[in-house]
Amino acid sequence: MLHTLSDALVRFGPAGIFLLAVLDSAGVPLPAAMDILLMFVAFKSPNRAYLTAAMAVVGSLGGNVTLFLLSRHGVRRFIKPPQPGKPGRFREWFDRYGLVTVFIPSLLPIPPLPLKAFVVSAGVLRTPLGQFVAVILISRVIRYFGEAYLGIHLGLGAQSYLKHNAWALTGVAVGLALAMVLWLRWAEARRGAARATLQ
Repeated sequence: MLHTLSDALVRFGPAGIFLLAVLDSAGVPLPAAMDILLMFVAFKSPNRAYLTAAMAVVGSLGGNVTLFLLSRHGVRRFIKPPQPGKPGRFREWFDRYGLVTVFIPSLLPIPPLPLKAFVVSAGVLRTPLGQFVAVILISRVIRYFGEAYLGIHLGLGAQSYLKHNAWALTGVAVGLALAMVLWLRWAEARRGAARATLQ
C-alpha cells in the first residue's frame, strides 16, 4: 500500500505531499506515515525532493495553524476540552514547558508526545500566534528537508538510519529546544524593555 501511495504521489507531484501534510497536521488520521512517504518520494524523484519538502512544510504549517486557531476560537465547538488522564497531563506539560512541548514532537516523531495534543493546548492557552508559527516552521524545515536529503542519498535505507540514530537525533532536538527557549525568553524580555521605554 505504501509503495502504491508513494507512486501516486510522485505522479501527482509535490502537491500530493502538500495535501497529505495539511490533512495530517489538521488532525485527520491517515493510513501512511508522512515521513516515510516523503523519503520515498525523494528517493524516486530526487530532482523534486526539496520542492516536495517545501510543500510538506507549507502544508504542515497550514494544518497546524488551522488546528491552533480552531482550538483558540472554537474550543467548545470543535475541540473536546481536556479530561482527566492523558489529555489533562499534556495540558499540564504545556503549562510547565510551553512551546518546547510543540517543538520536540514537531521535529521528531516521538510516540509518547503527540503533537496535536500540544497544538490544541497552545491554542486553548492563547499562545502568541507568531511564536507558534515560528516554532512549527523551524522544526518542520529541519525535519522535512533533512528527510528529503536522506531519501536522496540513502534511498530505502533512510528509515533504518533514523532508527539507528534515534537517541542522537533526540539529543539534537533537546539542544535545539533549549536554544529556542532562550531565544523566546530573549525576545519577550526585549519586547518588555521596549514597552517600558515607551511608557
